[in-house]
Amino acid sequence: MKGDMTQGSSSKILITFTLPLIFANIFQQLYNTTDAIIVGRFIGKNALASVGVANPIMSIAIFFILGICIGTSLLMSELFGAGKYKDLKKEVSTALIIGIAFTLVMSIICIFLSRWILVITGTPKEILNSADIFLKIIFGGLIFSFLYNFYSSALRAIGDSKTPLIFLLFSCILNGILCVIFIVVFKLGVTGSAIATVIAQGISSVLCILYVYIKIPLISINLSEFIIDTSLIKKTIQYSWVTALQQTCLYIGKLLVQGAVNPFGINAIAAYNSVTRVDSFMLAPADSFSTSIGTYCAQNKGGRKFDRIIAGYKKSNIIVTAYCITAALVVFLGAEKIMSLFVSGSEKEVILIGVKYLMPMSIFYILSGFCNIYQGFFRGIGKLRVTFIATVMQIFIRVAASYILSPYLGISGVCYAMALGWIFMIIYEGLTCKNYFKEIKQLDLSDYNLEYRKLS
Repeated sequence: MKGDMTQGSSSKILITFTLPLIFANIFQQLYNTTDAIIVGRFIGKNALASVGVANPIMSIAIFFILGICIGTSLLMSELFGAGKYKDLKKEVSTALIIGIAFTLVMSIICIFLSRWILVITGTPKEILNSADIFLKIIFGGLIFSFLYNFYSSALRAIGDSKTPLIFLLFSCILNGILCVIFIVVFKLGVTGSAIATVIAQGISSVLCILYVYIKIPLISINLSEFIIDTSLIKKTIQYSWVTALQQTCLYIGKLLVQGAVNPFGINAIAAYNSVTRVDSFMLAPADSFSTSIGTYCAQNKGGRKFDRIIAGYKKSNIIVTAYCITAALVVFLGAEKIMSLFVSGSEKEVILIGVKYLMPMSIFYILSGFCNIYQGFFRGIGKLRVTFIATVMQIFIRVAASYILSPYLGISGVCYAMALGWIFMIIYEGLTCKNYFKEIKQLDLSDYNLEYRKLS
């Protein structure tokens, strides 16, 4: 069947599946970066700072939802790889109902708490109101974010990474156009940026749903098929909750780090908002490989082809290493020009702060690449506890080190703190992976399928 990753060349499958994911991730970063550039250029550094302090708060909610979608998609991939198509459809229905209900409740809670969160993270008074309005609008449109990510994840679970890219590309273009209209033409400021984002996400989610119902009957659910399968609830919640919590911990960490940056003032906040967009953009391909190896491993786990899992893991590391070295060179050599994209040339202090962060940070990109592969690998084989522990440990170290180093190094201290977190994460997951492979090698491959349950 098309999208089946349990047969054929591992390298070819991974590259073919990952390329659309890379473009999708890059366009997603462009989606966010376009807003930042338009806001910074046409409104000013205060508006850029408003979006900057709102971004980690917004990301906590969005990536919790994304975590739910990632978790359920891994279960879908496993069912698809095992050829259990009826169970796959039941899982789509179960996860969709639970996800919609949770997202609506979460949206209401976030709207009420947005200002309070901004206050306790030390947001400067001059940008507090604009950041709050921005967040409330974004939180009001969370349901669109869930629906798009859910159906995109379901498509990827069955091996289709190209279609979600098309809808995301459309959404990015629409968002850019609407941002210009609302900010430049209608002068709506930061509010216009938020409205443009919600409208673009809404239209993209509708198009994605229509495509699934017209073209992909395997994962489309009719009214009579909308059920919550009790046999799948526990596993669905287990997969979705752990990955959602993991994603949330990651962005809670980013929010806490934002708290370490905010006291340095508007220039530092604007610079930090810019450099984090650059990091996200440059690390998008490595993050895409994490998603790819997760789907690949989950399908092969379902198909009980564990030797392919190991081969895929090794090949992904080689590819990601080559990319991270290239990305590091681009950012290290072009840091000043990159910062000039976000603010006008007269904002020399903002540019200087950003350059001092980007140059050392680029060297650490390879650490993030290794972490992403480990995360995708362990998620794919169902060892979600490992990924959760590694993420929490990494975040704790990152946040603690940020508050220790920032008073001496400014926001540059944050990049060294992130590197420390990644190093400890690699050590923990590397040792776990080594033990996992050691156990596998001790088994005769003919007996491996029978013994696998003891290892996972």
